[in-house]
Formats: sequence, structure tokens, C-alpha cells
Amino acid sequence: MGIQYKQLTLEERERIYALKEQRKSFREIAKMLDRNHRTIAREYGRNRYAGQEYIACKAQRISEHRSVGQRRKAPLKNVETFLYVREKLRGNNWSPERIAGRISIECPQLSISCETIYQYIYGKGKRYKLNRYLTRGHKRRREKTGRTVQKAASRIPEAIMIDKRSTKANNRTQAGHFETDLMEGPRSTKTALSVTVERKTRYTIISKIQNKKAETKAKVLTMRLKTLQFLSKSNKPIVRSITSDNGSENTNHKEVSEALGVEMYFCYPYHSWEKGTVENRIGVIRRYIPKGTTVNKYSEDQLQHLEQKLNTTPMKCLNYQTPEEVFLKEVNRYKFKHYKKYTCCTST
Repeated sequence: MGIQYKQLTLEERERIYALKEQRKSFREIAKMLDRNHRTIAREYGRNRYAGQEYIACKAQRISEHRSVGQRRKAPLKNVETFLYVREKLRGNNWSPERIAGRISIECPQLSISCETIYQYIYGKGKRYKLNRYLTRGHKRRREKTGRTVQKAASRIPEAIMIDKRSTKANNRTQAGHFETDLMEGPRSTKTALSVTVERKTRYTIISKIQNKKAETKAKVLTMRLKTLQFLSKSNKPIVRSITSDNGSENTNHKEVSEALGVEMYFCYPYHSWEKGTVENRIGVIRRYIPKGTTVNKYSEDQLQHLEQKLNTTPMKCLNYQTPEEVFLKEVNRYKFKHYKKYTCCTST
């Protein structure tokens, strides 16, 4: 076994100072301290301020400060971890939380915390401008703030307010409760996206609609959700409720409710957080279809690819499973009327 190196103590540094004042050589001091003469020479050269004499207490502080820096592991120092984080951040636009949660599933030998990734993005990695790959792209980290707004009456005739929605839907303990909204482009264009999200599994459905009329929205929403209604077992349908806002495109909610056999609930005006699930997913979609961009630029195949990307991206709230994985577990609990096993539907 090789000789193990031991740090000099404050007492030894005081003796070095005293012996050096007596004009002893490094070799003589090393013999007295039972140390290698190179250790003494290195100590005398490194742990004193430039141009000043060697002082034991100052040398001790310099050594301790250097030791703390050496023992601090640099963020993303592991090459495998760094490459994984970079690939998912740049290529997949995953959030730091999503990366930190999924890395142990895909690479069990690796681990990293989301805070370490954030510190790297806004610290040593700031020169690479990695913040632009985050959902909001803020140049500096921001604190969350909230505000309260008084409730107002709904403008939709015969609307059932969200207060009457079931507790299972509110607590996300039961699958089948959907939220829907429109993602609009420039005001000069009529085309928009109908985005519908299942609350528990976060499974997302994206459909292009040619105009924002209530008839069009009702037709597209009914068509996409009717596909899921094929999944049923006795009196437990997969689609159990729909929640929406007070936009004019939802005026024909009675037709949707009758066609699907479910209730449609409405948020209070200016309470967009009451359907926060779909708002969040629209925020993610905006990363691929920026605000002010017309939906006409995107083909059905591109939108279908985007829908698939959202549903195959792991999420922290799902224990880093993908929405598609969780949704399939939920829907395959029930018997399929025409097929033995269900596979996720695609855009039509």
C-alpha cells in the first residue's frame, strides 16, 4: 500500500514559520516534522500571499478555502449525465424536473436533481443560453406569484358551473374527465386548434378546426371524444365529463353533452386556472407553434406528430411515466366493444 498523504495542521504550519525565521532549510524543517522536503517547499510557496512573508494562520485559511473548492463537485461533471441532460433539454425540450425524474428510469446508474440543472443553466452554463430551451425561456429565475379575481356569472346559456363537478374529477382520482379550449392564431385568421386534455392522465388530443364557430367546435370535439366512448364496461364510460371556458365556440354545449351522454361544466369568467390542465398543455404547444403563428402553416401529419410527442413525453406528475402509458393503463381496464385491446387514437 502506498503512502497516504496527510494535510498539514495549524500546529505544523506554526512550527514551519518559527523554523523558517531561524533560517532553517526546507530539508532541515522536513526532518524535524517527519515530512517530505517537497511538502514543506510547496506549503511555503502556495499558502502565502504574493510578495508577503509566510504566516501560519493565514496559510491555514488559504488551505481551507482551497479544500472547500476542491471538494465541491462541478454541476453535470459526469459525462454521461451531461450528454443526457443536453440531449433532452435541447432535442426534446424537456424541463429540468422531467429530466431529473426520467434519468433514473432510462439510466438507473445515473442521477441528478432538477435544482442542479437549474443552477447550471443560470450559472456556469449561462453563456450557452440554455434558458431558451425552457418552457418560458426566462433569462432569470422568477418567483411564482398569484392573484385573486372575483367570480362573475357565465355568459353561456344553461351553463353548469364548475362548482358542481364531481370530487373525483377535481381530485384527479378518476380518469375520463376532460378539459377543452381553443388555441387561436392571429386575429386575421379563422383557423385554430381545439386542444382537449384528460385531467388524470394528461392525455392530449389536438384537432385543427377551420373556423371558431360553435357548430365546428362541437362537431370536432364530439368526433374525437366519441372514439374514446367505444371503451365502456357496464355503466362506466371512458368520457365522463368535459370542462370548458365561456368562449362563444362553446355555445352548442348541449349538443355535445347529448351526443356523448356526459355533462359539460364551465369555469367562471376570468378564472382560467380552473381549467389549468389544458392551459398548461397549450403553453407547451406554444413552444412548437409560437403565438402569432397561423395554424394553416401546419399539416395534419405535423399536428398528429406533435400530439404524439406530447403524449410520449414523461411528466413529473405521472411519476415520470408518459401520458400515453398512463392513459392506456386506464382505458384497458374496460372491455373494448369491437376490439380486444385499445390503442391511442390519432387525428382525423
